[in-house]
Amino acid sequence: MEDHQPQSVRVERRPVSERESRRANGPDWDRYADEYQATHGAFLGDAGFVWGPEGHTEDELRVLGDVTGLDVLEVGSGAGQCSRWVRTHGGRGIGLDLSHRQLQHSLRLDAETGVAVPSVRATATALPFASGSFDVVFCSFGALQFVSEIDTAVAETARVLRPGGRFAFSVTHPTRWMFPDDPGEPGLTATQSYWDRTPYVEVDDATGVVSYVEHHRTLGDWVRLLAGHRFRLTDLVEPEWPADHDRVWGGWSRTRGVLTPGTAIFVAHLPD
Repeated sequence: MEDHQPQSVRVERRPVSERESRRANGPDWDRYADEYQATHGAFLGDAGFVWGPEGHTEDELRVLGDVTGLDVLEVGSGAGQCSRWVRTHGGRGIGLDLSHRQLQHSLRLDAETGVAVPSVRATATALPFASGSFDVVFCSFGALQFVSEIDTAVAETARVLRPGGRFAFSVTHPTRWMFPDDPGEPGLTATQSYWDRTPYVEVDDATGVVSYVEHHRTLGDWVRLLAGHRFRLTDLVEPEWPADHDRVWGGWSRTRGVLTPGTAIFVAHLPD
């Protein structure tokens, strides 16, 4: 989850390679990590598991089920809050993130909470683990939206999962790409095609360097991606905006959330 709005950038919509995406988003998260954790850390919880800006937790939704005794990989783990939750619930949570600074925050929370999350710096398209290493792979608004070669990332997930393994991930609800990223009334008017998969790109005006990239896939794209790697889709959770929740996070707000979904959570399994 990123309410991303860096200074002095121009926005483009154009094709972007995996290399360019990675070279933009790793340093971007390094720059933004301190602000992100300061702004959202209390909401996320040091050992909490929040699936999206609506604030629904794993304790509430039970997307992963009982993780006791399971090997669990979090892709795009940030400061490891969700993996730390896994460890406090009996699972062997491991984190993976592209950002060095986010992993430094994970080490800080390890020390502050006394719950250490083993973590590695790597990318979703080249998971540094042996085949069949995990019972569960999950991603809470991390990594997948920032990957160009998404087919490779899903293939890597399938590779490191054991037979019957579970893959669960949350992303910005694909229908949101039709609307401006605005938490107010302007964010309720569709301005672009849902079927336009052209990546969203931010370029630093001062240097001309691509500083941020995000990729869009439709609901159908995600279903086909999962099916293409033998996953069976078992649930698609579209969390409603809670009645007592007034927090604004980037383009997520009560104004929009009571009318249109902001988060999609996919749950899929490999065959036994």
